[in-house]
Amino acid sequence: MRININADMGEGYGHYRIGNDDEILTLVQSVNVACGLHGGDATVMREVCLKAKENGVSIGAHPGFNDIWGFGRRQIRMSPADLEYLVAYQLGALAGMAAYAGTKVTHVKPHGALNNMAAIDKSYALAIGRAIRTVDPSLYYLALSGSAMETAALELDLPLAREAFIDRLYDDAGNLLTRTDPRAVIKDPAIAAERTVRMVLDGEIISVDGKPLPTRFDSLCVHGDEPTAIAVARAVRGALEEAGVELVTLPEKMRG
Repeated sequence: MRININADMGEGYGHYRIGNDDEILTLVQSVNVACGLHGGDATVMREVCLKAKENGVSIGAHPGFNDIWGFGRRQIRMSPADLEYLVAYQLGALAGMAAYAGTKVTHVKPHGALNNMAAIDKSYALAIGRAIRTVDPSLYYLALSGSAMETAALELDLPLAREAFIDRLYDDAGNLLTRTDPRAVIKDPAIAAERTVRMVLDGEIISVDGKPLPTRFDSLCVHGDEPTAIAVARAVRGALEEAGVELVTLPEKMRG
C-alpha cells in the first residue's frame, strides 16, 4: 500500500517566516508552494524549490486569493474569468522559480478560502481547472475528494489526484469543519497518527461525530503553518511506516 503526504509551505514573505519549511521537507513527499499572493515571494519560492529537489520532494503550486493581510483565508467573490487568470498568473510564477532549481511543478492545490469555495462552487472549480489546462495540462489537479474540484477535473479531462486531511476534522457530510470551530484542527500527534493509519488502511474518514465516511484519496495533507505541524507529521509518518505503508511522491503514487 502506498500513500503521499503533502504540506503547504513557502508561505513566508520577505523577512517573515511562517512554519519550519526545512524540517517539514524531511517528513513529507510533496509540497504545495505559495505563489506570491496569499504568501511567498520570488526568493522564498526559489529557496523552497531548491530544497525540495535536494530532498527528493515533488513540487506543487498553491495558488490563493490576492490577500496577504488575511493569509488567503478570507473569501473573495470575483468573476470566474478573473479567477482563472489569477490562478494562471501564479502557476507561471512558480514554474519560473522551479526552473532555477532545475525541476518542474507537478500538481496544483488551491489554498485556504479559494480551496474551500472551489470545493462547493463549480464555477470556481472549473476556473482553476481551465488555468491548469492552459498553463500545463500535465499538472495534477489536487482536489478535495468528493468536491466540485474533483468534478471539474474529470469534466476538463485533467489529471486528478484526490486529497484528504491529516490534521483537520470533517462534518458528517464530509466537509471540512470551518476554522472558526475550535475542533477544526487536530493538534495532538497521537490522535492524528491513529486517525491517519485508520484512514489509509480502511479507506474511510471518521467525522467529528464518529460517522465513518468511505473516501477515495491519493494524498494526505498536513498544514505546515500550524505550530504542531512537525510533531504531527513526524508521528503520522512513523505510524504509517510501522503499518507497512510506503510513502511516495505524488507523481509516483499516481503512476501506481
